Amino acid sequence: MKRYFSQWSQNWLPLIAILAIIPIWEAICKIFSIPTFILPAPSDIAIAFTQVSMERWLDNLWATLRIALLGFIISFLISIPLAIMMVNSKFLTRALFPILIVIQSTPVVAIAPLLIVILGTGDAPRLTITCLITFFPLVVSATTGMLATPPELIELSRSLSVKNSKTIWQIRLPYAIPHIFSGVKVAITLAVIGSVIAEFVAAEKGLGYLVQFSTSYFKIPQAFAALVFLSLVSMLLFKAVSWVQKGYFSWSLTEEEKQR
Repeated sequence: MKRYFSQWSQNWLPLIAILAIIPIWEAICKIFSIPTFILPAPSDIAIAFTQVSMERWLDNLWATLRIALLGFIISFLISIPLAIMMVNSKFLTRALFPILIVIQSTPVVAIAPLLIVILGTGDAPRLTITCLITFFPLVVSATTGMLATPPELIELSRSLSVKNSKTIWQIRLPYAIPHIFSGVKVAITLAVIGSVIAEFVAAEKGLGYLVQFSTSYFKIPQAFAALVFLSLVSMLLFKAVSWVQKGYFSWSLTEEEKQR
């Protein structure tokens, strides 16, 4: 019974908490007569959502999702091989890690206009911004995971004259899977943020562009509706990564994670 209640609370308690906030939010807006251009009530947001055609919502959603997923995939395909090279070479780690920290610590919003000037107004600057945001957690998580491999296993593989490539693929990478998925969960949500930031700078469609367009015309309920859409997309992508891990790499989960 205790286990059943624990699973029920993990699955439904967050949703119940969100649903409980909505009537409180609605009541505060109505009781204090808060103008919609300051804080719209949930009912105003729902009305604004229906005022935009579903075709337009899906068109903007696809524009944001396409850049987010493409940027994430490019970042993933670059970061994992780079992490493998850094694990194999201390010289490369010392040379590249400070550069990665500098890239991560540089505000992407500040360099976004420069990227637009350099790369133009197409998909290239938006993909670059998304990659810059998602790259660091993927590299760090993969590198940390592979370095966390028990040293006795590495020594055993060396004593058996196992090739370094096999040591990577058969020992280090399996041990790094939990760390990699932790980085992927962070990066996939950051990919949506990167896509939205890029749309704030230069875009003609997308949920981020819709937020900026709505606020510039004081259509605040519509902007909130787009924000709700963005939050749902981020949560679904995060959940999709969890489903992939449970479906194909369930051995990498702890007992608590398996019950979620």
